[in-house]
This record gives sequence, structure tokens and C-alpha cells, in this order.
Amino acid sequence: MKGQITQIGALLVGSAALLFAGGINALILPLRGTIEGFSELSLGLLGTGWAVGYVAGCLQVPRLVARVGHIRAFSSMSALAAISILASLLLLHAPAWILLRALAGFCFAGAAMIVESWLNERTAPHLRGRVFGIYTMVNLAATTAGQMLLTLGDPAGYVFFVMAAIFYCVAILPTSMTATIQPQPMTTASLDLRTLWRNSPLAVCAVMLVGVSNSSFGTLGAVFGAEIGLETGTIALFLSIAVIAGAALQVPVGMLSDQVDRRFVLLGLAGVAALVDLVFVLVAPTNPMQVLLLASVFGAAVYAMYPVIVAHANDHAPDNYYLRTSGGLLMLFGVGSIVGPLMAGGLMQTVGPRGLFMTSLVAHVLLIAYGVFRLGSRAAPATVDKGNFHAAPLAAATTPQTLVLNPSADEEQIDDELRDAEDALRNAAAEEGQEGDVEEGQEGDVEAPEDGEKKPDPEG
Repeated sequence: MKGQITQIGALLVGSAALLFAGGINALILPLRGTIEGFSELSLGLLGTGWAVGYVAGCLQVPRLVARVGHIRAFSSMSALAAISILASLLLLHAPAWILLRALAGFCFAGAAMIVESWLNERTAPHLRGRVFGIYTMVNLAATTAGQMLLTLGDPAGYVFFVMAAIFYCVAILPTSMTATIQPQPMTTASLDLRTLWRNSPLAVCAVMLVGVSNSSFGTLGAVFGAEIGLETGTIALFLSIAVIAGAALQVPVGMLSDQVDRRFVLLGLAGVAALVDLVFVLVAPTNPMQVLLLASVFGAAVYAMYPVIVAHANDHAPDNYYLRTSGGLLMLFGVGSIVGPLMAGGLMQTVGPRGLFMTSLVAHVLLIAYGVFRLGSRAAPATVDKGNFHAAPLAAATTPQTLVLNPSADEEQIDDELRDAEDALRNAAAEEGQEGDVEEGQEGDVEAPEDGEKKPDPEG
């Protein structure tokens, strides 16, 4: 394992720089937008723009990489992300910020996918679980550190915009200086809604509703904090403590869901989140300690839901369908993430800060209602027939390549689906008359890894 970490250390540093910059970027924009007098609806549209760009990046970046290669594509994504945050400093207008946020979402998805593709290439199959865990912890720590950095200065200045741009550029270095062969072609996320619905209607509805709730909180939580009078440091902690609590609860929640009907676990989490929503809506606490305590309970519930939904859907999915099921759910989460901030922003503009948790409350009540209905429609699978639960990064920071790196699928299954992805990308390149632009290191059949080793391309 020590040798494995040595091999991927540079990539982990690059990923940490990317997520550190993303943490700054996600928090500085709503805080600065509030200072500039942007409406809550406009600030909600920042989240909608990000989600649109992120989903588009997950769908389109593999085609771009197939044409120009991993290194050039990653450098372009990181550079454009840096440009987007610097341009936001120059163009202090809500419409410009929404478009630039969409560009940042596209670039962030692409850059993350390429780092994860490289990690998967360099990771021995039997160590994938440990590497995935380390990668997740590094990204969580980097995102939290980026958010907490804002406690050290004034968001009304230019420093945090520049810092984010610097770290987007730092993220380029590990991949641009590598001497290794290009990674395997990426897998793309597909949305087979008919099959997803047939496998698990609850997963389809729940993942979109969780997307509504989580994206609303992630986008407008800082605005909520500012409007109830929290200081910048407390706002950063308000968002960070929710994410940390959600990450910490995933393992015990996963162990429980492996033993009982996952639907009960999901409904329990939604019930806890709905109770916190009610407190924020009806009591409207403003004391910092009370708000932070409620945020930790809220985050523990809402950020543990997504991996339970994915595990439940895969329990009912056909064999060798893990990546397609998880990738489809990821796209549906993105749909919810597009709608959520728009709804929450409109409500906050109408009824004030509590509109954020009114949106979340509606989403959680609908999830509970439909979940209770589905309990009587299908029996839970036997415990021995369940797949194992695996913790996951925040869905908003998950890409199709994260699904490949996640050890939830076995090696043979991943190899089969990667070969399908490679064939699809080659056919697309051939149809566009650009097959000759595919990087030499990606030509030829990609052989399945054997004995824990990744084999280089035979023509590379």
C-alpha cells in the first residue's frame, strides 16, 4: 500500500488543489453576491447554472478526452475554471455570474473525471477500496479547508477569487508533468430511465428529491446564514459541519442498511431531515450554537441518503449493471440539483431565509410519502441477496469516473463496461471524421488487468 500511495501521491495533491479551489469558489460567490445586493433568486440560479454545467461535463468530457487526450483536456478544464472565477471578480453582475458558474461546473466535472481516471489506471484492483477511501477523505478535507479559508479575510475583497484561481492552476501540475502512458478511455454516464424505473421507482424519485434538497442547501446555505446574521466564520462552519457529519454517518448507516430493508433506513433519514426542516421553518433559530447543532443533524441525514439510494437501486438491478444504474442515478440527481436552487431562491425572495428549508421540507415529505407507498408494493430483497453498501463522496462532487474507482463493482464488470465505453467513443470519433486525433496511447484494445496490474495499451 505504501508503494501504491507513492505512485498516486501527485494525483491526490492535484485533486486536493482542485477541491480546495472548489470549496473557496462555492462559498465566495453567494457571500459576495449577497454583499453586492444580488437577489436570492439570482443566487439560486448560480446553483442551477453549476448543476447544468456539471451534468454537461459528465456527459461531454469523455468525448473531448477521446479527441485531444487526458493531459490537454485536463489543462484546458482547470485553466477555464480559473478564468471563470477571475472573470466573476471583474463582472459583478448576476447574469454573468450564472453563465460563469455553469462554465465552472462543466470544467470542474471534467477535471475531476480526468484525475479519477488516472487514479483508477494506477490503482491495483485489490487496493481500489483503500485508495477510494483515501481519495474521498482527501477531497473532503480539501473542500472543508477551502471553505474555512474564508474565515481569514473579507469576502468583499479580491483575495479569495485570486486564491481559488491559483489553486485551480496548481491542480494542473501533477498531470501535465507526468511521464506515464495515457489512462484508459473514460466511462460515460447514461440515463436509461425506463430500466431505472423498472428496477426501482423509489430510487428514481428519491434521488431527484435529494438532489433538490442537497443542492438548495449547498448553494444557498451561505445566503441563509448571512440573512440570519451569522458571521463569515460561522457561515463557513455551518456548511462544513453539515458535510463532515454526513460523511461520518455514512459508515454506520451503511452497516445498518446491509442488515435491514434499506427503504426503512432511507425513510428514517428523511424523517430526521424533515424534523430539522420544521425547526428552521417554525422556530427560525438565530443563535449560532443552535444553528450549528441543527446543521450537523441535518447534514448527517441528508448527505447519507444518496449512497443508500444507490445501494437500494443496485440491489434490484440486473447483473453487470452497476455503472449504468449508478451513472443514471447521478444524472437524475443532477436534474434535481438544477431545480432545487431555483425553487429555494424564489421562496427565499418571497418569504425570507426560511424559504430554504421550506424547499427542503417539501422534498423530504414527498420522499417519505412515496417511500411509504412503495413499502407495500414490493418486498425487500433477502439480506444474502443484497450487494454491500459502500460510502460515497458527496453526490454533487461525484462523476462517472468516481463510480469506476468505487469498489462497489467487481473488476470484471468494470472491464466490460469500460470496453463498451471505449467502443462508443471510437465510433463517435469515426463518425465525426476525427478518429485520427485520438491519442496514440488510447488506440488498440484495452486489455483487462491481470494479477493486480494495469497493462499498457498494446499499440501505445
